[in-house]
Amino acid sequence: MPQVSRDETAAPMIIEDWNRLTFRVNRAAYRSDEVFARERELIWLRNWLYLGHETEIANPNDFKVRTVAGRPLIFCRDTAGEVRAFLNSCPHRGTVLCRDTEGSSKLFQCFYHAWTFRNNGDVAAIPDEAAYESGENLRETMRLRTVPRLAIHEGYVFISFDPDVPPLLDHLGDAADYMTMIEQQHVGGVQTLPGVQLYGVRGNWKLAVENAMDGYHFAPTHNTFVGYLRENGFAVTDDDQYAYNLGNGHSLLVLTGHGGRISMIWEPRFGEDERVRTAEHRAEMTERLGERRAHHVADESHILYVFPNLLLFDIEGMSIRQLEPLGPGRTDVRAWQLVPRHEDPASRALRMKTVVSFVGPGGLATPDDIEAYEAVQRGIEATAADPRPGLDYSDMSRGMADEVKGVRGRSIDEGAMRGFWRHWAAAVGFDPQVAGDRPASFLEGRDVR
Repeated sequence: MPQVSRDETAAPMIIEDWNRLTFRVNRAAYRSDEVFARERELIWLRNWLYLGHETEIANPNDFKVRTVAGRPLIFCRDTAGEVRAFLNSCPHRGTVLCRDTEGSSKLFQCFYHAWTFRNNGDVAAIPDEAAYESGENLRETMRLRTVPRLAIHEGYVFISFDPDVPPLLDHLGDAADYMTMIEQQHVGGVQTLPGVQLYGVRGNWKLAVENAMDGYHFAPTHNTFVGYLRENGFAVTDDDQYAYNLGNGHSLLVLTGHGGRISMIWEPRFGEDERVRTAEHRAEMTERLGERRAHHVADESHILYVFPNLLLFDIEGMSIRQLEPLGPGRTDVRAWQLVPRHEDPASRALRMKTVVSFVGPGGLATPDDIEAYEAVQRGIEATAADPRPGLDYSDMSRGMADEVKGVRGRSIDEGAMRGFWRHWAAAVGFDPQVAGDRPASFLEGRDVR
């Protein structure tokens, strides 16, 4: 590994030149321990973070254990049915309290000293409790520690470690309606299927964000899948596909030419029976939502990024991805499949097969993407500490001329990434170096309600 300078953050993190129409990102943003520490403090501990979907804990007493922003948590539904999130740490001496990854239980007992807690956080039992002079007050002060904030939107459960974080809907902004659109696809809404796909990537978490918002890579990187679609009668195109900055670091790709959608847009590989079911479902949607809203819900594939750790792939099928940074060059990804609560068994089987074949960890897309993340992470070491000006930067300038003109950004341009990086820089306290006249307003969302 090259010998890097002690302070990789001395150079500007973002360089925007509106005279030359260039946008550059300092590669230290992907590999610096200092940058990662600032992110942990200023992003991950001060924003709303996606914890999980409430259908993962569908029944009273269900629980899941997972780590978010480096903090082990218990995600559960208590006996009364309320969704809760506790720090997975015994208030007594700090031991990890729940050692199972999931299950159903009214109680959590610490293996170290057998302190026992109800799933609403109350103390249930303390061995030899009389030895404590504080008496009944002990139980109140030793309740399970909750996360400071928890809120739910359309079944998506968010938490924050900052008690003063603004309301969740203020944070979500225009992204909230695209989450609602997923819920509106079917009369009964959606749910997660049991099980979680967990995989590690030897790359920075921001590379996953870039990749999701980068329609430019689709055809060259996923050429096997593109060939498969064309051989099965689907005309793949990049026309009429766009990118939007939704504010607060969120972004959206609107795709119409990268494949059909189960129960929404039929294509030959789905089979004739699915064509009939799709037509019936589309008629029901139009009656329920109105023609305009049904068009936006059904005729477009959406890839939605919610800053900082949630990706929603509403494409051929529906998939949730949660990002968990472990270090500058290591990221864990958890993924769940979303499905309609009530669905024809044949459609469900086709949906599972289709989603796994593309966005699943062994599909035709995800292994390509992981190799791309990791190849970038390896490649950026080549320019570390290189003294030549501008060499240790990655370019994200594609589509800036249209941004100046106010033209709607294409999915194959890099406007959504630029929006993310501007928000990221503001969040972690790095002032961009700007030359020329920055456009008065960047491309934002649209009214689809």
